[in-house]
Amino acid sequence: MPAENPDVEIFNRDANRNEGYLYTATTRLSCRLATQRTMDAILETKRFAAKSVIDLGCGDGFFTIQLWDKGQPRSIIGIDPAPNAIDVAERNKRERPIQFQVGDAHTLPFADNSFDVALLQSVLHHDTNPPDLIREAFRLAPEIVIHEPNGNNFGLKIIEKTSPYHREHAEKSYTSRQLRRWVELHGGRVVHQRFRGFVAMFSPDWLARGMKAIEPLIEGLPLVNTLGCAVVVLVAVRTGAGDMAPNK
Repeated sequence: MPAENPDVEIFNRDANRNEGYLYTATTRLSCRLATQRTMDAILETKRFAAKSVIDLGCGDGFFTIQLWDKGQPRSIIGIDPAPNAIDVAERNKRERPIQFQVGDAHTLPFADNSFDVALLQSVLHHDTNPPDLIREAFRLAPEIVIHEPNGNNFGLKIIEKTSPYHREHAEKSYTSRQLRRWVELHGGRVVHQRFRGFVAMFSPDWLARGMKAIEPLIEGLPLVNTLGCAVVVLVAVRTGAGDMAPNK
């Protein structure tokens, strides 16, 4: 999300009002279950151990900090255009050697191939030019990990149109096919794709418990997971940057 984008101010207000984002700085069951599944899905890719990582659009640092604790990278830099969110991330990291910086993730002052892995964690659906973020991620690292709301899910499309929170934050989602096209547009190849999660953010506790109970079934059924899961996780490498067989 470019720094001049007025939507950045929405995230500045969120971070200031909640000491983090509404779905991370909360004890609400649905948010806790959904964010935990997100983190687990990212870690399932097994791409971070002993690697240098740049987290593009790190927000309040909630996932960046968990990635440091659980993914065992060698180093992490988190970039976000919202200064208030970066302030929260700085406070929450405590003694961890994570670097957080305010910046425009489309044009960063790092040399080509400065990192082993670039993480795009739920940032493309907020951005005005998602393919350009993928381009910059591939400039910075030969491998990228993308986590996004699952645009194949029709229910999610309804939520985007009707939820005040989603509308205020200009939430949108993209199909897995569209994400793959953008990866290929910038010289990448998808080597890992998984559909994960089923719990709806901000849902009542009783509904969150029910959705969590059937989540493994939804995730495990082909086509059902493509159309029913909440998020999609992709790993992509620059063409020639790895010799991994596609894992669909």
